[in-house]
Amino acid sequence: MSKTFWIFLVVGLAVVAAGLGFVFMGTEKNHLELTGQILKVRVLALGPQASFVVADFRVKNPSGIDFEVKDVQITLDPASGDPVQGAVTSKTDIDTMFEYQKLIGPKFNSVLSLRDLVKAGKTGDFMVAARFELPEQALQSRKGLHVRLIDLNGPVSELTEH
Repeated sequence: MSKTFWIFLVVGLAVVAAGLGFVFMGTEKNHLELTGQILKVRVLALGPQASFVVADFRVKNPSGIDFEVKDVQITLDPASGDPVQGAVTSKTDIDTMFEYQKLIGPKFNSVLSLRDLVKAGKTGDFMVAARFELPEQALQSRKGLHVRLIDLNGPVSELTEH
């Protein structure tokens, strides 16, 4: 193999790599995924075997496409045992809970629910709540909490409590 062959091979590979780099950079904003973190989790006992959980979180939509919420799920990792999925509470029920249950504290953010939008390129603070059929102590000693947001067109984003 001659020296000229190797030079053309290296130059050709560099041109192809640069082209692929431009393609990936050009489509970066078309990948719909929310990023963020859970800021605060509050727990209220509803009875000996039931608790209400409120999760305040911040999400950012770095893509160029609006994220339209199709479904919200909250899953708890208890100190022992399998993960437990909570029954997500509606906006009106959350408002009622904050109105009558002062022990849960103030309502800091708006509720993120079905058909709500997280606009393209924007960051927002939201909250979700769910009922778990577990005692308050089991929720307080949890390993973690996961908020899963599903877009109307299929993409899924999951925020995890650290």
